[in-house]
Amino acid sequence: MSQRVCGLRGVMVMLVAFVVLVAVPALAQDSAPRTAWGEPDLQGVWDFRTITPMQRPERYGDKEFLTAEEAAALDQAAVDREVRLWTQAPERTEAGGNVDRRGAGQAPGSYNQFWIDSGTRSVDTRQTSLITYPPNGRYPSLTAEGQRRSDARRAYAREHPADTWEDFSSGVRCILGFNAGPPFTPSAYNNNMQLFQTPNHVVVMTEMVNTSRVIPLDGTPHLDPEVLQWSGDSRGYWEGETLVVETRNFDAKRKWRGTTSSARLVERFTRVDADTLEYKFTVTDPETWTSPWTASVPLRLNPEPMFEYACHEGNYSMPIMLGGARVEEAAGQQ
Repeated sequence: MSQRVCGLRGVMVMLVAFVVLVAVPALAQDSAPRTAWGEPDLQGVWDFRTITPMQRPERYGDKEFLTAEEAAALDQAAVDREVRLWTQAPERTEAGGNVDRRGAGQAPGSYNQFWIDSGTRSVDTRQTSLITYPPNGRYPSLTAEGQRRSDARRAYAREHPADTWEDFSSGVRCILGFNAGPPFTPSAYNNNMQLFQTPNHVVVMTEMVNTSRVIPLDGTPHLDPEVLQWSGDSRGYWEGETLVVETRNFDAKRKWRGTTSSARLVERFTRVDADTLEYKFTVTDPETWTSPWTASVPLRLNPEPMFEYACHEGNYSMPIMLGGARVEEAAGQQ
């Protein structure tokens, strides 16, 4: 079980008093701060929580942006849901599912709203999805090989959920955060990253599992293609006011959305004003998808510091999960 240290909305008054902000479709670049050596200053703790989904809901069709009224209604509904979940009567929980996502008449699950911190605001651009390409705001189709691998993974997971520690995801094993990527994507909690700069390097550290990438900006060549890493091998450069980071050499064992070691990631960081960092990324993996896809996630400056993320310290959960699977096997339930 992950232990979240910061970001909990412990003061209910703040939720009740939440004022829905009227968003604007475009971000205006103004007075972005600069470093002592003259480059755009991207440093700080950046919050990427949002209720805007990665993929455009099918009900929106080709609609790229919400109206101000539609965005305000979604934001208020998210606040109302938070208030309802925080104030509902406590219930005894049992293993299986999420206590606040169960259907009527179903038993409570293992999580409740105390652990969830996914935000109550849609992105200020009012886009209907974080994915901006393809134009339909949804993932491209899988290639035939990508579909075959996806089906094989699902079939194996059904038959072998916990034969060995390698059957668990890198997130469950606390190697990488499930929202840390790269690229980082909004999720249930710990949606923060911190960025540090020097003239020759940038460090991007995600709150989830405290994954850090030290990114050279001095033209250092990429590692040999045979050297694979959990977070890939990143190299950066400036393109005007935008920091561009190109990452390759991903270890396919990270199992990020079914990608392979052929995946390429291009991230673009642009400080558009004192409180906003525009984050765009493009993923290309011809062995998985029929085309590249791009997402845009405006980040908000977080005045709070990041704290250590404790992900089942001592790895107590791993022998417990594997031991539980062995008990089920012995009981003939597998």
